[in-house]
Amino acid sequence: MSDHLDFRPFAEPLPPTRARALPWITVMIGSVLQSVPAIATLPLFPPLGLLMLLTWRLLARFSLRPWAAAPLGLFDDLVSGQPLGSAVLLWSSCFLVIEVIEQRVRDRNFWQDWLIAAALVAGVLAAGRLFASPLTAPLAPVLALQIGVSVLCFPLAARLVARVDRRRTRGQF
Repeated sequence: MSDHLDFRPFAEPLPPTRARALPWITVMIGSVLQSVPAIATLPLFPPLGLLMLLTWRLLARFSLRPWAAAPLGLFDDLVSGQPLGSAVLLWSSCFLVIEVIEQRVRDRNFWQDWLIAAALVAGVLAAGRLFASPLTAPLAPVLALQIGVSVLCFPLAARLVARVDRRRTRGQF
């Protein structure tokens, strides 16, 4: 059944707590999914929790509070095994950067959101590498590939978040 046939104009809206929890849950699911054990010779899997967080913040501005990056980053650190506090710091920094960009640029389109997300993902992955591994480790080509894969996954994350947000605001969950 297509989405336009699922629309119920007189459906009960979601309770506020459930509507507020859906963005948190999707980010946490993204963090858990990136930590699923998989056999790979190169770490090319994108940081799904970060992608979901950035997508929610860029596409549905008021779905996550400004302080939400810190506890979600802590959850990601606990699940992913990164040094404790690295995602808390980096994800909170991403929220601050997005806030500064939103003060300067009022109207953005999807391409600008994609560019913002690409720059933030690249910065977080590079900084995360500095936190997690010694500086002498030769990971630059692998890091560049992971950044590329992550940037290419942003439209998929945007589509998923837009679908969840549309259904969340209609009360269909």
